[in-house]
Amino acid sequence: MGTGDREQAYTRARQEAERLTADGVQGIALTWVDNAGLTRVKSVPTARLPHAARRGVGMSPVFDVYLVDDSMTTSRHIGGPDGDLRLFPDLDRLTPLAAQPGWAWAPADRYDQTGLAHPACQRLFARRMTERARERGLTLRMGFETEWVVTEGEPTQDKPRYPTAGPAYGMARVVDLTDYLADLLGALRAQRVEVFQLHPEYSPGQFEVSVAPADPVGAADLAVLVRETIRAHSTRTGLNPLFGPVVEAGGVGNGGHLHLSLWQDDRNLCRDGDGPHGMTATSEAFLAGVLRELPALLAIGAPSPASYLRLEPSRWAGAYQCWGVENREAALRFIPGAPDDPGAANAEIKCFDPAANPYLVVGAVITAGLAGLDSGLTLPPPVSGDPAVKGRERRLPTSLLTALERFEDSAVLREALGGPLFESIAAVRRAEAALFEKATPQEIAAATRGRY
Repeated sequence: MGTGDREQAYTRARQEAERLTADGVQGIALTWVDNAGLTRVKSVPTARLPHAARRGVGMSPVFDVYLVDDSMTTSRHIGGPDGDLRLFPDLDRLTPLAAQPGWAWAPADRYDQTGLAHPACQRLFARRMTERARERGLTLRMGFETEWVVTEGEPTQDKPRYPTAGPAYGMARVVDLTDYLADLLGALRAQRVEVFQLHPEYSPGQFEVSVAPADPVGAADLAVLVRETIRAHSTRTGLNPLFGPVVEAGGVGNGGHLHLSLWQDDRNLCRDGDGPHGMTATSEAFLAGVLRELPALLAIGAPSPASYLRLEPSRWAGAYQCWGVENREAALRFIPGAPDDPGAANAEIKCFDPAANPYLVVGAVITAGLAGLDSGLTLPPPVSGDPAVKGRERRLPTSLLTALERFEDSAVLREALGGPLFESIAAVRRAEAALFEKATPQEIAAATRGRY
């Protein structure tokens, strides 16, 4: 980050701080997401926003090797108490928080003290991969689905207590929690988040919200903003929002599905082509690259031991390395969309969950897709029906350590992430697998469901 950029940011931040102060905003939360999938924060008074834009806010790099329980591991490049980074707010994303009166939010990029990009900054990694696609004339539109479970009472109690007994996808849940859901929609609208759908999901007390697609970095930013809005709103209304991959062992968990479409010159490459179900050759090769890399991508998108309690067959979790047209059991679901809606065709990756760092997810998926283009890949035949019943498709890794092995074998992801980020991710995955090595499924669920 150059001196000129910092001075421009300082001038703009002064204007933003004056506006926010006039609106009663007292503090700015500057967030980033660590390799364990937790959103970390440094906050500044609104009057200090210009200083933060010019000089950054200090933060130790050791958080790149923090685990879900706030213990630490180490890696070859990162670990220990030494060093310092600077967090710089992205002023384009600066948002007053409707569910946290008196606060605003901005995601942060991380640089070292000399102004060089921190090699393990997940958000800058997502930006680099987005630029790689752009250099090939490709843009991506992405969007995360956010699933969560609400409970009442003490959040740490062994047996969760749910505020509604309504059935899966049932209107009864909306009636039971009508004010909660209506006010959540109002908070998101006030933050200029365009909501596509909000509905009850399968598990007790579970809901899902999906929002309009954005550029990859913007989609990851929105995933953070939506989650923190749900968290703040739920807490203010006396409910506990749980984003962990599973809330109760043996039950259907929370997904963090990623939708994506590939575009070139305002044309959606997922349709009006000669490939499978209307895909263009470019779109097919990109999705084939993602499908090929899914076992390794699980270490990014299903990064917790709890993830593999969720990733079970016949639960719409996408437990098999296959694709299908509108098949909710396939790890990669292709959605052709209506013929008169050019923007509707897209693909959905179903095997990811809310423990994932969304910046790592979008960057790694782009990496895998571009590798598919480089290799000229094509998709295998699509799968219809439940692959668990047919018994012919390959299961995705069934444990974090197996996914980690595939991740460490991936030259594609290793090159794109770079040594410091790649090795810190691997260190966190290995340490979390060891952390829960002797835990029962229910102990894993209880320890992680309220952390993300």
